Amino acid sequence: MAIVGAKGWTTRIRKFPARSASFYVGETIIWILLIAMAIIEVAPIMWMFSTSLRNPSESFELPPDFLPTSWRWDNYLAVIKSEKINFPLFFWNSLKIALIVMGAQLLTCSLAAFAFARLRFPGRDALFFLFLASMMVPSQVTTVPIFIIIRILHLMDTHWALILPSMTSAFGVFLLRQFFMTLPEELMDAAKIDGAGFFRIYWRIMLPLVGPGLSALGVFTFLWSWNNFYGPLLFLRSWDKLTFPLALVTLQGYMGMGNRAHVLAGIMMSIFPVLVFFLLAQRFVIRGIALTGLKA
Repeated sequence: MAIVGAKGWTTRIRKFPARSASFYVGETIIWILLIAMAIIEVAPIMWMFSTSLRNPSESFELPPDFLPTSWRWDNYLAVIKSEKINFPLFFWNSLKIALIVMGAQLLTCSLAAFAFARLRFPGRDALFFLFLASMMVPSQVTTVPIFIIIRILHLMDTHWALILPSMTSAFGVFLLRQFFMTLPEELMDAAKIDGAGFFRIYWRIMLPLVGPGLSALGVFTFLWSWNNFYGPLLFLRSWDKLTFPLALVTLQGYMGMGNRAHVLAGIMMSIFPVLVFFLLAQRFVIRGIALTGLKA
């Protein structure tokens, strides 16, 4: 269909086919499935939050009520002020380790990814494939060698035993390499003409352009380090060096399942920082994953 204007110009209007009833039925089914999946994912967290605010005696009532009869916010204060379990210290230990590991991975992985994506050197592709192959090796296989190295370096029972093995990752190198591959090579050529070296090109030009990838890797690394249980259990011995996941196990053993409200209050305290961090950064994570498969 075409419309002729007063001055002789022509505008073509594209006519879209009408949507059939089956289209709307399919859309409705998809939305119902998505809502059901969201409820299945959120319901356990909401139940933990509700139980953490109950009286200890209400935790075992049958049939259970979704909402507590009295909102016991003092359950959280009881966990924080516990004399035998120093939750603020454990919280700080986990936060410190997670932030250091996240910063180290952003630096080391971005440097390696820039080299694999933009620098030319012998054996580059073969070395990158070795990086990818290391992703196929289960972490349990490398536990004993890492333990021996940490013991030789006299780093047992220190936070460095958790930080050093986690300062880089093959997944982070792969993720950021894909971002560097999407950048036009003309940027690097123009910087070379202006006399910029490789590190200056990386730091001043390339790195700011892969912000979504850095954000996605930062979120993944922080979540993994915060929830790491096996590493602290293996390397840490002193009470003042324990992390939050170990503190939750200690809390359950100290208070027992008879005080389920306090145990779930401690679990919710471990979820809150991760949940807030992810909600603030989810836009960058989704964008980063969406752009990973693109290539200039």
